[in-house]
Amino acid sequence: MKSILVHPPQQPIRAEIKLAASKSECNRALIINALTDFRCELSNISEARDSQTMLRLLQSTDFEADVIDAGTTMRFLTALFSVTNQKKRMTGTPRMCERPIGILVDALRILGADIQYEKEEGYPPLLLNGFKYSGNNELVMRGDVSSQYISALLLIAPALPSGLTIKLEGEVGSRPYIEMTLNQMAEFGIDYKADWDSNTLYIPPLKYQAGPYEIESDWSGASYWYSIVALADDAEVELLGLKKESLQGDSAIAEIMSHLGVESIFTERGVLLRKTHAAPSIGWDFTDCPDLAQTVAVCCAMKNIPLSLTGIESLKIKETDRVYALQKELNKLGAELREIEKNHMYKVSRIADWSAGETPSIHTYDDHRMAMAFAPVGMIHPIIIEEPGVVVKSYPGYWKDLATVTSWEEI
Repeated sequence: MKSILVHPPQQPIRAEIKLAASKSECNRALIINALTDFRCELSNISEARDSQTMLRLLQSTDFEADVIDAGTTMRFLTALFSVTNQKKRMTGTPRMCERPIGILVDALRILGADIQYEKEEGYPPLLLNGFKYSGNNELVMRGDVSSQYISALLLIAPALPSGLTIKLEGEVGSRPYIEMTLNQMAEFGIDYKADWDSNTLYIPPLKYQAGPYEIESDWSGASYWYSIVALADDAEVELLGLKKESLQGDSAIAEIMSHLGVESIFTERGVLLRKTHAAPSIGWDFTDCPDLAQTVAVCCAMKNIPLSLTGIESLKIKETDRVYALQKELNKLGAELREIEKNHMYKVSRIADWSAGETPSIHTYDDHRMAMAFAPVGMIHPIIIEEPGVVVKSYPGYWKDLATVTSWEEI
């Protein structure tokens, strides 16, 4: 599909949606499974392309490991293949090879990995040439870097002869993702210690205990349904497979959307979303849940609720520069994302009336979250989403699920 046109619903929305499995949980579980010699019984494995790519590469004996555009897969597999002494060439799409990985490579080299940059220093492609344990069992890292670097090291830490201590310096970003990693490791028998006062994490040298594990549905995917309920005139949606006490940091969407007119009622099957009153404005720090920022920004723009955002600096090095992409595409909706304090605070606000006669066409920048964050605009006004197939990265059934509540067509 080159583009799709989403139409506003013609009747009240009543739906039950079985969300895709969490690729964040799934990718961690896949690494742990590999470190048990694939003896775990994993259920509800994510169909997201990122997870399927990791699954394929874990099963492959090929020298080249092409992660396509999957950042988590690149970082987790670089750590896994290194410490398990596998010789590989790690590569991906041109955009993937523009995303930094130097901090992780430096840490793995300290531990004993022989890694070379094939082209530009600090970026893929990488040549993994083997591993000889250095005896070092302590790393000092910046806390404000991608949590994927930290999680990659934590996951492989039990396999190191002396375990691993990681000391994080400065502010710790995306802490819920680090805690998700630690909690999942505990599910497989790892007795870690986390001192968040000193930001010190200790993983002892232990073996993962193989066992059954069911992967939760994806709270990131749930965020788009929260936006759909917030923007529709009349909507009630039950999202199946979600837990109130979730390991996923993006479960913060329930609290965020309580300010934007969506109530969350947890059930035995998941969570029921109902409309309620919205606040006149909202401020939110997305440091711990940056993947929610696009959804919330678009929702606020359409509801004309001023939004102040902090903690979105990491969005600039995602699948695209998401800050730039939001600025360009929100402008098509008569709204703006304005930088208030350089690389710190931003504000979303409406700046113009949106002509009812125009149907905006949203460029997705090869970014799944751009497509899914802007599609709920169709609850209010027809909207065109370009290159909608990008959703395969995390939520392959998104358009099929959307078709249960409103109509859309290929154009």
